[in-house]
Amino acid sequence: MSTRVLLVDDHPVVRAGLRAVLEGLPDITVVAEARDALSAQQRSRHDDIDVVVMDIQMGPGPTGIDATRAIRAAGGPPVLILTTYDAQSDILSALEAGATGYLLKDAPEETLRQAVLDAAANRPVLSPQVTAQLVMRTTKPASALSPREIEILKLAATGASNRNMAKQLFISEATVKTHLVHVYNKLDVDNRTAAINRAREQRII
Repeated sequence: MSTRVLLVDDHPVVRAGLRAVLEGLPDITVVAEARDALSAQQRSRHDDIDVVVMDIQMGPGPTGIDATRAIRAAGGPPVLILTTYDAQSDILSALEAGATGYLLKDAPEETLRQAVLDAAANRPVLSPQVTAQLVMRTTKPASALSPREIEILKLAATGASNRNMAKQLFISEATVKTHLVHVYNKLDVDNRTAAINRAREQRII
């Protein structure tokens, strides 16, 4: 029986290309599409979906990670993240949200096919690049940033001040400063700009 896919991506051209690739693979059928996180959540409630193939970034509003968390919390089908983003922050957020797999869009067709089938069967799927990022994190635990530190660093990269970050995260400015000091020490830098640049170089954010 063919594995039934809900394809979620906000770019129509990309979505059409992915559909053509998936439809050309044995044992896979794209039965529905969604262009944003909210419509993906709604469509995933139908019982004709075996697996959701989900992008992360989908314009303004909820992300693919938000949709993944909602779908899994509602007891929906497994979610395979298919994206161009390989930063540790995205990988960790997706896995913590309940994604069964994480694959990059440049994966070979046979790898994509097997990933879809494995994810539909609730078998974990990680691309080699993603595995490398996680191995790097686990083999250097002393220098690995915590989820909160990554969150603060991502906000800092948007230009948010310590006060703004404190408000968004419901913590004190002193706590923000403490986290930043830990980030600087772990990344071996002494200022915010250097920390952001180092984190981007190391694919942390």
